[in-house]
Amino acid sequence: MLDVFKRRYGIKNIIFFVLTILFLIFLTKIKDVAILFFASYVIACSLNPIADIICKKYEKISRNTAASIVFFGSLFIAFLFLVPIIIVGGQEISSFLNMFPEHFERAKHFFANTPYLSDTNLNDMDWGSVASSVSGVTSNIVSGSITASKEVASALIYFLAGCIIIYYFIADKDTVKKGYLLLFPHSMKKRAEEILESISQKVGGYVLAQLAAITGVGLIVLIGLLLLGVNYALILGLITAIFDLVPIIGPAVAFVIILLAVSKLGALKIGLAILIFAFAQWAENNLIRPYVFGKLLNIHPLIIFFFILVTAQFLGIVGLIFAPAIAATVCVLVEELYIKNIN
Repeated sequence: MLDVFKRRYGIKNIIFFVLTILFLIFLTKIKDVAILFFASYVIACSLNPIADIICKKYEKISRNTAASIVFFGSLFIAFLFLVPIIIVGGQEISSFLNMFPEHFERAKHFFANTPYLSDTNLNDMDWGSVASSVSGVTSNIVSGSITASKEVASALIYFLAGCIIIYYFIADKDTVKKGYLLLFPHSMKKRAEEILESISQKVGGYVLAQLAAITGVGLIVLIGLLLLGVNYALILGLITAIFDLVPIIGPAVAFVIILLAVSKLGALKIGLAILIFAFAQWAENNLIRPYVFGKLLNIHPLIIFFFILVTAQFLGIVGLIFAPAIAATVCVLVEELYIKNIN
């Protein structure tokens, strides 16, 4: 059986597969760097087609110039969305912390006077202890500001490094491709190039699919809150869209923020806001995501959900965000290297 395996795949190919496995094991040892490069590659794959179109349409424009146009244009558009959230959101957070006692009393009054909830002896609860506990959490957050500052500095360094890597992935697309193909024996170069193109298309499609999904859920929340007359509906819609990048945890945090924003508007509007948010999540999960992700990634939702659980365990929040892209990459490799061979 071993002889048949050797004749079918060749000694060089077997050695290559063994080296690939060793390389993957090595990547687990430099997890943060590997995630940074993979995330940069995913974003670059979504921007490369735009740079290709610019180079084809305007032949006098060099690849470096096209890459600069696409990269800095994308950064500009991203900051157009982020700056209002940082400015207004920061003011809202500061205002909320200053008004925390009032918010707390309002929440207590609401639950104590709500049918079914009022019968659960909420008035007998030691609200002073609850308030003290929350205040203690707030104090811990403040005392940890130095650590948070270090984390922000580290995140900034990773962000700048990621920007540089993304730019070079776009500007030196052909050079990177040639370097990648040098790792393969001559008999496997064509197959390796096909696999690379397939992975690039799918992970690039992931970014477009993700943008479509978060835009849809953000617009539904924005329009719904505008109809309710909620202040800062635009900011709340943007927050919902951005937080939606992180599955499960992100929508939960956005939901709490929206509840706090509508807490002064009465039980009716609170209920309507909950319905709007629930409808936005239902529409995203049952209409937008299945169609868009299925169209661009061609991956069953169960596979994506499996990778969300796995990457969350080993890679944390970043793994949650890029789980569909990782799933697309793994599915392409399994299909090309295993399924097609056995069939």
